[in-house]
Amino acid sequence: MANKTAATKKAAIRASKLFILGVILQGGYIHGRHKLTYGVDLDHIRWLGVLQRIAIGYFVAAMSEIWLVNNNLVDSPVPFVKKYFIEWFMAIAITVLYVALVFGLYVANWEFEIQTSNSTLSIPSNSIETKMIQCGVRGSLGPPCNAVGLVDRVLLGENHLYKNPVYKRTKECSINSPDYGPLPPNAPDWCLAPFDPEGLLSTLMAVVTCFVGLFFGHVLIHCKNHSQRMLIWLLASVVLTISAYLVLLLGMPFSKPLYTVNYMLLTGGVSGFLLLLLYYIVDVIHIKKPFVLFQWMGMNALIVYVLAACELFPTLIQGFYWRSPENNLVDVTESLLQAIFQSKRWGTLVFVLLEIVFWCLAAGFLHMKGVYLKL
Repeated sequence: MANKTAATKKAAIRASKLFILGVILQGGYIHGRHKLTYGVDLDHIRWLGVLQRIAIGYFVAAMSEIWLVNNNLVDSPVPFVKKYFIEWFMAIAITVLYVALVFGLYVANWEFEIQTSNSTLSIPSNSIETKMIQCGVRGSLGPPCNAVGLVDRVLLGENHLYKNPVYKRTKECSINSPDYGPLPPNAPDWCLAPFDPEGLLSTLMAVVTCFVGLFFGHVLIHCKNHSQRMLIWLLASVVLTISAYLVLLLGMPFSKPLYTVNYMLLTGGVSGFLLLLLYYIVDVIHIKKPFVLFQWMGMNALIVYVLAACELFPTLIQGFYWRSPENNLVDVTESLLQAIFQSKRWGTLVFVLLEIVFWCLAAGFLHMKGVYLKL
């Protein structure tokens, strides 16, 4: 009991650190690339994000491992099932809860406010305009009337949601679709509404994803030879993938913003196939050198995520510019590649690939120096 209490405390502290770091990085304090400013109004801070979702998933998974798993010896399939069936039941229960809420909650008509700019006699002014979204439905999985957004608006508040959701890149909301852009004529009002892709209800399925990862890890621990591990992983991946498409046939789309059940199943299945492939190449036939970059990246995943994915490092670099903020190393390099390839998309793709290689090498340098950032 003392060991479980200590482990619980350790998991809670780590989850809290991750959550707080996520709020700092993705709560609006850092304004990102192309904006040499920082700071956030606490009345509009975003409470949830990627790291916060990871923190919640990690904590739930850790609590289940600490308190729901018995100490029975596993030497055959039956003891394996007995050891972990409570965890599997918990994952199924969370999934049922998600489906019940998504299809059972009534989404009434709702309002949100946007700030509009007006200019009279060359004097700029801002005003608040209220938009009404017509819903009055249950079970909608579309952008304006889904239960995922409802739960976040009620529990978190409209001001604390993500202001640039992926819906703003759809044809209904952007003339530059699939990229962000100006609104097309007669765009629906919901194009301007906030929506959090890492919201509370969708995080339930992200938690279930953690249980899928636990299953693959349990197989690694208890199966002592390569063939057993690979066979079980293959069967699990096939079941997850087929189940994803069966749920699709029942009418639930693949949706990352809603983190639908079949999205969770598909990503779990595809991840299982990739794990199987990499395990065979690296651990079975021992071809390791081509994948050393991934190893370095994994050893310092948190620092790479903070500096690269959260755009902290590019933002710092852009702070040094020549005469005009646009003349900085980051933007000039991207523009140069776009000019070389005579395409904005291909140039941006090459720029992103170079970024990935850069951060792999940076992680390798940190590894050689024995520097690792962890919480």
